[in-house]
Amino acid sequence: MAAFLLGAVLLIVQPQIVPSRPAINSNAETSSQPVQRELLKKTSQKNDFKENIHSNGSCQQLPQTIIIGVRKGGTRALLEMLSLHPDIAAAESEVHFFDWEDHYRNGLQWYINQMPFSYPHQITVEKTPAYFTSPKVPERVYNMNQSMRLLLILRDPSERVLSDYTQVFYNHMQKHKPYPSIEQFLIKNGELNVDYKAINRSLYYIHMQNWLKYFPLDHIHIVDGDKLIKDPFPEIEKVERFLKLSPQINASNFYFNKTKGFYCLRDSGRERCLHESKGRAHPQVDIRLLEKLQEYFHEPNKKFFELVGRTFDWHTFVAS
Repeated sequence: MAAFLLGAVLLIVQPQIVPSRPAINSNAETSSQPVQRELLKKTSQKNDFKENIHSNGSCQQLPQTIIIGVRKGGTRALLEMLSLHPDIAAAESEVHFFDWEDHYRNGLQWYINQMPFSYPHQITVEKTPAYFTSPKVPERVYNMNQSMRLLLILRDPSERVLSDYTQVFYNHMQKHKPYPSIEQFLIKNGELNVDYKAINRSLYYIHMQNWLKYFPLDHIHIVDGDKLIKDPFPEIEKVERFLKLSPQINASNFYFNKTKGFYCLRDSGRERCLHESKGRAHPQVDIRLLEKLQEYFHEPNKKFFELVGRTFDWHTFVAS
C-alpha cells in the first residue's frame, strides 16, 4: 500500500528572469480585509518595486508559475524534475506568502525578495502545497497576476490521507514525541471521522471550485501524481508544453533506483534522489477501514472528475 514519491534532489541554484510587472485587475473583487486593500494599494505603483539586479544581468522577480499543491501529492518531486529544464529557476523553499498572514502583510516586495535570481529567458517558479486548500489564496494570487500559470499535482485521495498522516507521525518521532495511531484520527464514535483535516485536504473538488472562481481551467495544469511516480517522463513532457517551454527534459534524465524503490534524476552525469524522508512506508491500516475511506471519496471524486473534465485511476471502493 505504500506509495513512493519519486526521485529528484536538492535544487540546483539557477539564475533567473528579468522581473515582469504582474498584471493587476483594478476591477477585480477585493477582499474586505485591510491587509488585502493595502497590498493592492502598494502594487498599483510601479516604483514600489525594487529590482534586485545582479552584475551578471540576472534579477529577482515575481514567479510566473506557482505549484499550488496538493500537500503530499508529489510537489517536491515535481519541482525537482522541472528544475532539470534550463529555462526554469525555482525558489528553494516553500514561501507561504499567500496563506500566512505574517508573510502576506510584508507585501510583494518581500515576496520578490524570496525568489531566486533569474535571466530574461527563464521562468521563475515557487511551490507551496498549502495554497491549494487555503480559501484566501486564489483571490490573492489573482489580484497579483490574473495570467498566472498554475501547477497542481494530485494523487489518489485515500493514499494522500495516509501519506499526510505519515509525515506528521515521523515529524513527532524525530522529536521523540508520542503520536496517536492513524485509527484514532480516522475513527470517531465508531464512524469515519470526516472532520479529520487530512480527509478534508483530499476533497479536491471543494478546493478546485474555489480556484475556478478566479482562474479558467486552461490556466491550471493538473499533474497525475500517481503516474509521475510510476513513469515520470510523460507527465513532465505535459508540463513543458503547458508552460510553453522548449522540450529539453528527456527520458534519459530519469532512472529507477532499485535500492530506494523509486525514480531518481540524472543531470549532466550526476545522479540525484529525493531526501530519505520522501517515499516512507505508510502505516498498516485495517482493510475494512481503508475500504470505508475509499468509499467516502467515491462521490467527491466523481464531482472532481466532472469539474475538470477528466478522470484519474484512483481506487474507489463501493459497498455492494
